Formats: sequence, C-alpha cells, structure tokens
Amino acid sequence: MTRPNDAIRPERPDDEAAIEALQKAAFGPGAYARSAFRVREQAPHDPRLSYVSETDGRLVGSVRLTPIAIGEARGYLLGPLVVDPAYKNLGYGKALVRHVLGCAAQAGERFVILVGDPPYYAPFGFKPVPGGRVAMPGPTDPKRILVAELVPGAGESLSGMIRGAAKT
Repeated sequence: MTRPNDAIRPERPDDEAAIEALQKAAFGPGAYARSAFRVREQAPHDPRLSYVSETDGRLVGSVRLTPIAIGEARGYLLGPLVVDPAYKNLGYGKALVRHVLGCAAQAGERFVILVGDPPYYAPFGFKPVPGGRVAMPGPTDPKRILVAELVPGAGESLSGMIRGAAKT
C-alpha cells in the first residue's frame, strides 16, 4: 500500500465520477442540503487547489478548495474532504489537508475556512472564528466554523456571510 503522503496528486477532470462516488458514500443523499454545499453551488472548486489520494491505482481520497468571499475578504472553503471507508484512520485525510493548505499558502492565499470538528482540525492550524462573526447560508453551529490563517492575522477582520466567489 502506498503511504498517504506519497499518494497525493492534482485532481484531474477524469476523477470526477470517482470523487462523486466517494462523496455519496461518505455523506449520503442529504449532503447537498448542508450549508457548505450551498456555498459550493455558488462557485466551482479551484482545480489548481484540488487534490486526490491514489493507491494501488484506486482513488481513495479527495480534498477541494472553493474560492469564497466574506465581505471584501477573499479566501477558500475547504471540502469536502473525503476518504474511502476502507482507508480511513490511515492518514490519507490528514495528508490531504496538510498538502492542500501548503499549496494554498505557496499560492499566496490568505485564509481557508471550513465547517468541521475543532479537535480534528486544530493540529492543522484551524481555530474557531471568534464571536460568530462569520455565517454560512443555512443552519450551522458557529463553533464549527473554523479558519486557518495562511497569512498571520488574515482571519481577525473576517465578518459576514460566506459566499462562493469564482476566481477571476
């Protein structure tokens, strides 16, 4: 089996069906009602910042970044992060998150937001957005809206509704 860090490559257009199958298996039919999916409907994910894990010729994980705006601030929404159930708890998801955050930082991006569990994402530098200053289009626990500042201080002034914002 390929090690998680060695299995990452850029997403290709022909990966779409396999990624959709992973997402469907992980999130079920109700996924598209979630707030984060509503944001993703407003703008396409950025293919230059979307990656997959592949092992033994099989796609086993995916992570995407979707460009967003919060007021005038521009950044990215991480997700969905998905790993084939047979490969969970082997480090593939963590390797994908570390990789995509590193690539976003190298590309000069300022911050990445996600909706997730603080204990899982804190080791990657994600922290709750203070005071419920940022909202999603739909019901979301504000304690689960997390930001990773790729530029120190980039999350301090964030305030408003998260919306998809296609890259120009």
